[in-house]
Amino acid sequence: MEKKPKIAIIGAGASGCFAALQIYDTLQGLCEIQIFEKSKEPLSKLRISGGGRCNVTHNLFDPELLSERYPRGNKELRWAFESFGPKDTIEWFRKRGVALKAEADGRMFPTTDNSDTIIQCFLNELKSKKIPIHFEQGLVGIYSNFQLNQTNGFRVLWEGGVEESFDFVILATGSNRKVWGILEKLGHKIIPPVPSLFTLTLENTDLMELTGLVVPHVEIKVSPKGKTQKGPILITHWGLSGPAALRLSAWEARTLFEADYKVDLSINWIGGEKTQNIEESYLSKKENTPADKLSPDPEWKLPSRFWDWILKESNVQANKRYSDISKSEIRDLSLNLTQMKLQMVAKGVFKEEFVTAGGVSRKDIQFQTMESKHCPGLYFTGEVIDVDGITGGFNFQNAWTTAFIAARGIRKTIVT
Repeated sequence: MEKKPKIAIIGAGASGCFAALQIYDTLQGLCEIQIFEKSKEPLSKLRISGGGRCNVTHNLFDPELLSERYPRGNKELRWAFESFGPKDTIEWFRKRGVALKAEADGRMFPTTDNSDTIIQCFLNELKSKKIPIHFEQGLVGIYSNFQLNQTNGFRVLWEGGVEESFDFVILATGSNRKVWGILEKLGHKIIPPVPSLFTLTLENTDLMELTGLVVPHVEIKVSPKGKTQKGPILITHWGLSGPAALRLSAWEARTLFEADYKVDLSINWIGGEKTQNIEESYLSKKENTPADKLSPDPEWKLPSRFWDWILKESNVQANKRYSDISKSEIRDLSLNLTQMKLQMVAKGVFKEEFVTAGGVSRKDIQFQTMESKHCPGLYFTGEVIDVDGITGGFNFQNAWTTAFIAARGIRKTIVT
Protein backbone atom coordinates (compact mmCIF):
# COMPACT_ATOMS: atom_id res chain seq x y z
CA MET A 1 0.00 0.00 0.00
CA GLU A 2 1.36 3.39 -0.98
CA LYS A 3 2.39 5.53 1.97
CA LYS A 4 0.19 8.56 2.61
CA PRO A 5 1.88 11.99 2.44
CA LYS A 6 2.44 13.49 5.90
CA ILE A 7 1.45 17.12 6.49
CA ALA A 8 2.54 19.15 9.52
CA ILE A 9 0.56 22.26 10.35
CA ILE A 10 2.51 24.34 12.81
CA GLY A 11 0.20 26.60 14.79
CA ALA A 12 -3.26 25.74 16.15
CA GLY A 13 -4.72 29.17 15.59
CA ALA A 14 -7.49 30.19 13.22
CA SER A 15 -5.60 29.69 9.95
CA GLY A 16 -3.86 26.50 11.08
CA CYS A 17 -7.02 24.73 12.17
CA PHE A 18 -8.93 25.92 9.12
CA ALA A 19 -6.13 24.74 6.83
CA ALA A 20 -6.25 21.29 8.43
CA LEU A 21 -9.98 20.99 7.83
CA GLN A 22 -9.71 22.28 4.27
CA ILE A 23 -6.94 19.78 3.47
CA TYR A 24 -8.99 16.93 4.92
CA ASP A 25 -12.08 17.90 2.93
CA THR A 26 -10.22 18.38 -0.33
CA LEU A 27 -8.08 15.21 -0.10
CA GLN A 28 -10.59 12.88 1.60
CA GLY A 29 -8.16 10.67 3.46
CA LEU A 30 -5.32 10.75 0.93
CA CYS A 31 -2.91 12.24 3.49
CA GLU A 32 -2.02 12.25 7.18
CA ILE A 33 -2.58 15.61 8.90
CA GLN A 34 -1.18 16.68 12.27
CA ILE A 35 -1.34 20.06 14.02
CA PHE A 36 1.41 21.22 16.39
CA GLU A 37 0.93 24.03 18.91
CA LYS A 38 3.55 25.55 21.22
CA SER A 39 1.02 26.54 23.91
CA LYS A 40 -1.48 24.52 25.93
CA GLU A 41 -4.57 25.88 24.19
CA PRO A 42 -5.78 26.12 20.58
CA LEU A 43 -7.54 29.05 18.92
CA SER A 44 -6.68 31.53 21.67
CA LYS A 45 -7.04 34.58 19.42
CA LEU A 46 -10.53 33.52 18.40
CA ARG A 47 -11.50 33.45 22.07
CA ILE A 48 -10.62 37.09 22.75
CA SER A 49 -11.68 38.55 19.40
CA GLY A 50 -14.49 41.06 19.42
CA GLY A 51 -14.57 41.28 23.19
CA GLY A 52 -15.19 37.54 23.49
CA ARG A 53 -17.83 37.46 20.76
CA CYS A 54 -15.43 36.56 17.88
CA ASN A 55 -15.50 38.88 14.89
CA VAL A 56 -15.38 36.09 12.28
CA THR A 57 -15.45 38.17 9.08
CA HIS A 58 -16.97 41.28 7.49
CA ASN A 59 -20.00 41.50 5.22
CA LEU A 60 -18.06 43.25 2.47
CA PHE A 61 -18.41 40.93 -0.50
CA ASP A 62 -16.73 42.81 -3.34
CA PRO A 63 -13.14 41.47 -3.60
CA GLU A 64 -11.73 44.81 -4.72
CA LEU A 65 -13.35 46.82 -1.94
CA LEU A 66 -12.49 44.09 0.56
CA SER A 67 -8.82 44.09 -0.42
CA GLU A 68 -8.66 47.84 0.25
CA ARG A 69 -9.06 47.08 3.97
CA TYR A 70 -5.54 45.61 4.06
CA PRO A 71 -2.70 48.13 4.47
CA ARG A 72 -0.25 45.37 3.51
CA GLY A 73 -1.24 42.58 1.12
CA ASN A 74 -4.12 44.32 -0.67
CA LYS A 75 -2.82 43.55 -4.18
CA GLU A 76 -2.22 39.87 -3.45
CA LEU A 77 -5.52 39.39 -1.63
CA ARG A 78 -7.50 41.02 -4.43
CA TRP A 79 -7.16 37.82 -6.43
CA ALA A 80 -7.28 35.55 -3.40
CA PHE A 81 -10.73 36.78 -2.36
CA GLU A 82 -12.08 35.64 -5.73
CA SER A 83 -11.27 32.10 -4.55
CA PHE A 84 -12.55 32.34 -0.98
CA GLY A 85 -14.22 35.43 0.47
CA PRO A 86 -16.65 36.38 3.23
CA LYS A 87 -19.62 34.69 1.50
CA ASP A 88 -17.66 31.43 1.48
CA THR A 89 -16.82 31.90 5.16
CA ILE A 90 -20.48 32.44 6.04
CA GLU A 91 -21.49 29.36 4.06
CA TRP A 92 -18.78 27.18 5.61
CA PHE A 93 -20.00 27.96 9.11
CA ARG A 94 -23.66 27.68 8.10
CA LYS A 95 -23.12 24.12 6.86
CA ARG A 96 -21.74 23.28 10.29
CA GLY A 97 -24.68 24.74 12.18
CA VAL A 98 -23.15 28.12 13.04
CA ALA A 99 -25.17 31.13 11.91
CA LEU A 100 -23.45 34.51 11.57
CA LYS A 101 -25.00 37.96 11.82
CA ALA A 102 -23.84 41.32 10.51
CA GLU A 103 -23.86 44.42 12.70
CA ALA A 104 -24.40 47.97 11.48
CA ASP A 105 -20.71 48.52 10.85
CA GLY A 106 -20.38 45.30 8.81
CA ARG A 107 -18.63 43.17 11.42
CA MET A 108 -19.95 39.62 11.56
CA PHE A 109 -20.35 37.54 14.71
CA PRO A 110 -21.98 34.24 15.60
CA THR A 111 -25.61 34.82 16.52
CA THR A 112 -24.79 33.50 20.00
CA ASP A 113 -22.40 36.45 20.56
CA ASN A 114 -20.01 33.93 22.07
CA SER A 115 -16.58 33.04 20.69
CA ASP A 116 -16.90 29.58 22.20
CA THR A 117 -19.44 28.79 19.48
CA ILE A 118 -16.72 29.20 16.85
CA ILE A 119 -14.07 27.40 18.89
CA GLN A 120 -16.30 24.40 19.56
CA CYS A 121 -17.23 24.25 15.88
CA PHE A 122 -13.54 23.87 15.00
CA LEU A 123 -12.76 21.41 17.78
CA ASN A 124 -15.77 19.25 16.90
CA GLU A 125 -14.76 19.21 13.24
CA LEU A 126 -11.16 18.29 14.07
CA LYS A 127 -12.33 15.54 16.42
CA SER A 128 -14.77 14.08 13.89
CA LYS A 129 -12.02 13.96 11.26
CA LYS A 130 -9.51 12.54 13.75
CA ILE A 131 -7.01 15.36 13.18
CA PRO A 132 -4.79 15.54 16.28
CA ILE A 133 -3.39 18.67 17.92
CA HIS A 134 -0.08 18.12 19.72
CA PHE A 135 0.30 20.75 22.43
CA GLU A 136 3.46 22.23 23.97
CA GLN A 137 5.41 21.50 20.81
CA GLY A 138 7.98 24.28 20.50
CA LEU A 139 9.56 24.48 17.06
CA VAL A 140 13.37 24.50 16.94
CA GLY A 141 14.10 24.10 13.25
CA ILE A 142 12.86 23.15 9.79
CA TYR A 143 15.30 21.54 7.39
CA SER A 144 14.42 21.30 3.72
CA ASN A 145 15.48 18.08 2.00
CA PHE A 146 15.17 19.93 -1.29
CA GLN A 147 17.82 22.44 -0.25
CA LEU A 148 20.08 19.54 0.76
CA ASN A 149 19.76 18.19 -2.80
CA GLN A 150 17.76 15.25 -1.51
CA THR A 151 14.16 14.30 -2.21
CA ASN A 152 11.45 16.80 -1.38
CA GLY A 153 10.13 17.03 2.16
CA PHE A 154 11.27 18.34 5.52
CA ARG A 155 12.82 17.34 8.78
CA VAL A 156 11.17 19.22 11.66
CA LEU A 157 12.98 19.50 14.99
CA TRP A 158 11.02 20.11 18.19
CA GLU A 159 12.17 21.18 21.65
CA GLY A 160 13.49 18.18 23.51
CA GLY A 161 15.40 16.95 20.49
CA VAL A 162 12.53 15.10 18.80
CA GLU A 163 12.81 15.08 15.01
CA GLU A 164 10.13 14.06 12.54
CA SER A 165 9.89 13.95 8.75
CA PHE A 166 7.03 15.45 6.74
CA ASP A 167 6.24 15.76 3.05
CA PHE A 168 4.55 19.16 3.49
CA VAL A 169 4.70 21.85 6.17
CA ILE A 170 2.22 24.69 6.68
CA LEU A 171 3.37 27.53 8.90
CA ALA A 172 0.43 29.18 10.64
CA THR A 173 2.40 30.60 13.55
CA GLY A 174 1.29 34.23 13.44
CA SER A 175 3.72 36.88 14.63
CA ASN A 176 6.50 34.67 15.96
CA ARG A 177 10.03 36.02 15.82
CA LYS A 178 11.60 32.64 16.49
CA VAL A 179 9.81 31.10 13.52
CA TRP A 180 10.76 34.04 11.34
CA GLY A 181 14.40 33.40 12.31
CA ILE A 182 14.05 29.79 11.18
CA LEU A 183 12.56 30.94 7.88
CA GLU A 184 15.43 33.36 7.29
CA LYS A 185 17.80 30.39 7.41
CA LEU A 186 15.68 28.80 4.66
CA GLY A 187 16.25 31.83 2.44
CA HIS A 188 13.15 33.89 3.15
CA LYS A 189 13.20 37.64 3.65
CA ILE A 190 11.44 38.82 6.81
CA ILE A 191 9.90 42.29 6.78
CA PRO A 192 10.72 43.69 10.24
CA PRO A 193 7.61 43.50 12.42
CA VAL A 194 6.02 46.61 13.91
CA PRO A 195 2.76 46.98 15.88
CA SER A 196 -0.49 47.69 14.07
CA LEU A 197 -4.01 48.39 15.37
CA PHE A 198 -3.49 50.47 18.48
CA THR A 199 -4.95 53.59 20.06
CA LEU A 200 -3.30 57.01 19.92
CA THR A 201 -1.97 58.47 23.16
CA LEU A 202 -1.99 62.27 23.09
CA GLU A 203 0.01 64.92 24.82
CA ASN A 204 -1.92 66.13 27.85
CA THR A 205 -4.93 68.12 26.65
CA ASP A 206 -8.29 68.96 28.15
CA LEU A 207 -9.86 67.08 25.21
CA MET A 208 -9.52 64.01 27.46
CA GLU A 209 -12.10 65.54 29.80
CA LEU A 210 -14.61 64.42 27.16
CA THR A 211 -13.77 60.73 27.75
CA GLY A 212 -16.44 58.46 26.33
CA LEU A 213 -17.72 60.86 23.66
CA VAL A 214 -17.84 59.69 20.04
CA VAL A 215 -17.42 62.20 17.22
CA PRO A 216 -19.02 60.40 14.27
CA HIS A 217 -17.60 61.92 11.08
CA VAL A 218 -13.88 62.52 11.48
CA GLU A 219 -10.95 62.66 9.08
CA ILE A 220 -7.53 62.14 10.65
CA LYS A 221 -4.01 61.90 9.27
CA VAL A 222 -0.38 62.16 10.27
CA SER A 223 0.54 65.75 9.46
CA PRO A 224 1.39 66.91 6.92
CA LYS A 225 1.36 64.18 4.23
CA GLY A 226 -0.13 61.06 5.77
CA LYS A 227 -2.99 59.05 4.28
CA THR A 228 -6.34 60.37 5.52
CA GLN A 229 -8.54 57.93 7.46
CA LYS A 230 -12.26 58.45 7.96
CA GLY A 231 -14.79 57.32 10.53
CA PRO A 232 -15.88 57.75 14.14
CA ILE A 233 -13.39 58.77 16.83
CA LEU A 234 -13.80 57.76 20.46
CA ILE A 235 -12.24 60.17 22.94
CA THR A 236 -10.57 58.35 25.83
CA HIS A 237 -8.81 59.38 29.02
CA TRP A 238 -5.46 58.88 27.26
CA GLY A 239 -6.27 60.09 23.74
CA LEU A 240 -8.08 58.72 20.70
CA SER A 241 -9.60 55.36 19.79
CA GLY A 242 -12.43 54.21 17.54
CA PRO A 243 -12.39 53.11 13.89
CA ALA A 244 -10.65 56.15 12.37
CA ALA A 245 -7.83 56.10 14.93
CA LEU A 246 -7.31 52.36 14.57
CA ARG A 247 -7.23 52.61 10.78
CA LEU A 248 -4.61 55.32 11.06
CA SER A 249 -2.51 53.08 13.30
CA ALA A 250 -2.70 50.30 10.70
CA TRP A 251 -2.02 52.30 7.55
CA GLU A 252 0.73 54.36 9.18
CA ALA A 253 2.16 51.50 11.30
CA ARG A 254 5.70 51.82 9.97
CA THR A 255 5.68 55.63 9.83
CA LEU A 256 4.56 55.83 13.45
CA PHE A 257 7.08 53.21 14.56
CA GLU A 258 9.95 55.05 12.88
CA ALA A 259 8.85 58.30 14.56
CA ASP A 260 8.73 56.56 17.96
CA TYR A 261 5.00 57.38 17.98
CA LYS A 262 5.69 61.11 18.35
CA VAL A 263 3.92 62.88 15.49
CA ASP A 264 1.54 65.73 14.78
CA LEU A 265 -1.99 64.66 13.93
CA SER A 266 -4.24 66.76 11.73
CA ILE A 267 -7.94 66.29 12.46
CA ASN A 268 -11.05 67.40 10.62
CA TRP A 269 -13.89 66.85 13.09
CA ILE A 270 -16.67 67.41 10.56
CA GLY A 271 -16.11 64.87 7.80
CA GLY A 272 -13.85 66.61 5.34
CA GLU A 273 -15.58 69.97 5.17
CA LYS A 274 -13.20 72.63 3.84
CA THR A 275 -12.06 75.43 6.13
CA GLN A 276 -12.98 78.08 3.59
CA ASN A 277 -16.50 76.72 3.15
CA ILE A 278 -17.17 76.74 6.90
CA GLU A 279 -15.76 80.22 7.24
CA GLU A 280 -17.89 81.51 4.38
CA SER A 281 -20.99 79.81 5.79
CA TYR A 282 -20.60 81.49 9.18
CA LEU A 283 -19.82 84.87 7.64
CA SER A 284 -22.99 84.53 5.57
CA LYS A 285 -25.02 83.78 8.69
CA LYS A 286 -23.42 86.73 10.44
CA GLU A 287 -24.71 88.92 7.63
CA ASN A 288 -28.08 87.31 6.94
CA THR A 289 -29.23 85.96 10.34
CA PRO A 290 -27.33 88.07 12.87
CA ALA A 291 -29.86 87.46 15.69
CA ASP A 292 -29.43 83.66 15.58
CA LYS A 293 -27.17 81.89 18.06
CA LEU A 294 -23.99 80.32 16.81
CA SER A 295 -24.56 76.58 16.30
CA PRO A 296 -23.06 73.59 14.53
CA ASP A 297 -24.57 72.17 11.36
CA PRO A 298 -26.93 69.34 12.43
CA GLU A 299 -25.40 67.09 9.76
CA TRP A 300 -22.08 67.13 11.63
CA LYS A 301 -23.78 65.34 14.54
CA LEU A 302 -21.35 66.80 17.04
CA PRO A 303 -22.07 65.97 20.71
CA SER A 304 -23.06 69.13 22.58
CA ARG A 305 -20.18 68.78 25.06
CA PHE A 306 -17.74 68.51 22.17
CA TRP A 307 -19.21 71.65 20.58
CA ASP A 308 -18.78 73.52 23.87
CA TRP A 309 -15.16 72.31 24.02
CA ILE A 310 -14.31 73.40 20.50
CA LEU A 311 -15.84 76.82 21.14
CA LYS A 312 -13.63 77.12 24.20
CA GLU A 313 -10.58 76.07 22.16
CA SER A 314 -11.45 78.80 19.67
CA ASN A 315 -11.90 81.45 22.42
CA VAL A 316 -15.54 81.87 21.43
CA GLN A 317 -18.07 82.30 24.20
CA ALA A 318 -20.97 79.88 24.20
CA ASN A 319 -24.44 81.19 23.24
CA LYS A 320 -23.03 84.09 21.24
CA ARG A 321 -25.17 85.47 18.44
CA TYR A 322 -23.71 85.72 14.96
CA SER A 323 -23.85 89.49 15.20
CA ASP A 324 -21.43 89.38 18.16
CA ILE A 325 -18.83 87.12 16.60
CA SER A 326 -15.77 88.69 15.02
CA LYS A 327 -14.30 87.54 11.73
CA SER A 328 -11.16 86.38 13.54
CA GLU A 329 -13.26 84.23 15.90
CA ILE A 330 -15.02 82.68 12.91
CA ARG A 331 -11.64 82.02 11.35
CA ASP A 332 -10.29 80.32 14.49
CA LEU A 333 -13.42 78.20 14.91
CA SER A 334 -13.34 77.11 11.26
CA LEU A 335 -9.69 76.11 11.56
CA ASN A 336 -10.26 74.14 14.76
CA LEU A 337 -13.18 72.30 13.21
CA THR A 338 -11.28 71.34 10.07
CA GLN A 339 -7.52 71.49 10.72
CA MET A 340 -6.94 70.89 14.41
CA LYS A 341 -3.41 69.83 15.34
CA LEU A 342 -2.88 67.42 18.22
CA GLN A 343 0.39 65.86 19.37
CA MET A 344 0.60 62.08 19.56
CA VAL A 345 3.24 61.03 22.10
CA ALA A 346 2.89 57.25 22.48
CA LYS A 347 1.24 54.06 21.27
CA GLY A 348 -1.68 52.77 23.28
CA VAL A 349 -3.28 49.32 23.10
CA PHE A 350 -6.46 48.05 21.47
CA LYS A 351 -8.05 45.62 23.89
CA GLU A 352 -6.18 42.31 23.57
CA GLU A 353 -6.33 42.10 19.77
CA PHE A 354 -2.69 42.62 18.91
CA VAL A 355 -1.82 42.70 15.21
CA THR A 356 1.63 42.99 13.69
CA ALA A 357 2.66 44.52 10.38
CA GLY A 358 5.57 42.51 9.02
CA GLY A 359 6.53 38.90 8.48
CA VAL A 360 7.49 36.71 5.54
CA SER A 361 7.91 38.90 2.47
CA ARG A 362 5.00 38.54 0.07
CA LYS A 363 7.55 38.40 -2.76
CA ASP A 364 8.75 35.03 -1.40
CA ILE A 365 5.30 33.44 -1.70
CA GLN A 366 3.26 32.21 -4.66
CA PHE A 367 -0.15 33.56 -3.71
CA GLN A 368 -1.91 31.24 -6.15
CA THR A 369 -0.93 28.37 -3.81
CA MET A 370 0.61 30.05 -0.70
CA GLU A 371 3.75 27.97 -1.35
CA SER A 372 7.27 29.22 -0.68
CA LYS A 373 9.27 30.19 -3.76
CA HIS A 374 12.40 28.90 -2.01
CA CYS A 375 11.25 25.62 -0.46
CA PRO A 376 8.79 23.45 -2.42
CA GLY A 377 6.28 21.93 -0.05
CA LEU A 378 6.45 24.76 2.50
CA TYR A 379 3.27 26.84 2.76
CA PHE A 380 2.20 29.93 4.71
CA THR A 381 -1.15 31.09 6.07
CA GLY A 382 -2.43 34.01 8.13
CA GLU A 383 -0.32 36.57 9.95
CA VAL A 384 3.04 34.78 9.59
CA ILE A 385 3.05 36.62 6.23
CA ASP A 386 3.53 40.37 5.83
CA VAL A 387 -0.24 40.85 5.47
CA ASP A 388 -2.55 42.61 7.89
CA GLY A 389 -5.98 44.18 7.85
CA ILE A 390 -7.72 46.92 9.75
CA THR A 391 -10.11 46.08 12.56
CA GLY A 392 -13.48 44.59 11.63
CA GLY A 393 -12.99 40.89 10.93
CA PHE A 394 -10.51 41.39 8.11
CA ASN A 395 -7.57 39.62 9.74
CA PHE A 396 -9.62 36.48 10.31
CA GLN A 397 -10.83 36.60 6.72
CA ASN A 398 -7.19 36.65 5.64
CA ALA A 399 -6.68 33.55 7.79
CA TRP A 400 -9.59 31.67 6.18
CA THR A 401 -8.66 32.71 2.65
CA THR A 402 -4.95 31.89 2.79
CA ALA A 403 -5.69 28.55 4.52
CA PHE A 404 -8.15 27.61 1.78
CA ILE A 405 -5.65 28.46 -0.96
CA ALA A 406 -2.82 26.58 0.78
CA ALA A 407 -5.02 23.47 1.07
CA ARG A 408 -5.90 23.68 -2.59
CA GLY A 409 -2.22 24.13 -3.47
CA ILE A 410 -1.25 20.99 -1.55
CA ARG A 411 -4.06 19.01 -3.14
CA LYS A 412 -2.86 20.00 -6.60
CA THR A 413 0.64 18.74 -5.80
CA ILE A 414 -0.54 15.44 -4.28
CA VAL A 415 -3.22 14.59 -6.82
CA THR A 416 -1.12 15.43 -9.87
